Amino acid sequence: MSNSWVWGFCLLLVLLVLCWRLLKILDRANSVDWGVGWLNRVDGFLRIFCHRYHRLSYEPLALPESGPALVASNHISGLDPLLLVAASKRPLRFLIAMEQYNRFGLKWIFHAAGCIPVDRSGRPELAFREALRALAAGEVVAVFPHGGIHLESDPPRPLKAGVIRLAQMAECTIHPVRLDGIAGKGHVLPAVVIRGHAKMKNLPPIYCEHMTVKQCLQQLSGYLDYHPVE
Repeated sequence: MSNSWVWGFCLLLVLLVLCWRLLKILDRANSVDWGVGWLNRVDGFLRIFCHRYHRLSYEPLALPESGPALVASNHISGLDPLLLVAASKRPLRFLIAMEQYNRFGLKWIFHAAGCIPVDRSGRPELAFREALRALAAGEVVAVFPHGGIHLESDPPRPLKAGVIRLAQMAECTIHPVRLDGIAGKGHVLPAVVIRGHAKMKNLPPIYCEHMTVKQCLQQLSGYLDYHPVE
């Protein structure tokens, strides 16, 4: 038996052990059952990545243990959905712009995670109906009501009313969230790479059943308009 063969076998054995240990670490970090083993491990990786690398300071999303719910967050970077996933004890189905959903190399994981693509230039009502079906099935839908990345330094932008209509039609609560402390805010991919001190804060839930759409939007806007997260 040649030395090169022995070294090759030892290297393969070491790699297999390291992979096995990595999978065990991801399994332990995972907190949510996404229904598929490899997605659960992605969940575990995101929690480690957000907590250790981005130093996420947070309170777990204040969601009911079961039943429909809406999460509404300000949107300041491409890191935001990962932070929300890392802070949630339930799977989140994100409404996502069609052009982002179709990004090369990412569509498969968006599809596997149940993201709902929004065709803003064609038929956005299809995404609304899909979100309504998800809520009717007792799932949690996450939205960014500004409709895109919006910083405190940007001109004011009215919130999209779709989240209010969803809450009223599905008879569920909106759980507002504020994100801050992201080093690459204003960017998509750089925000995922640049290390910061990410912060997330739960805000009081909004019950829209006995309010008009305008009243609910005003309350949500008051929460999501800029103020630092302590």
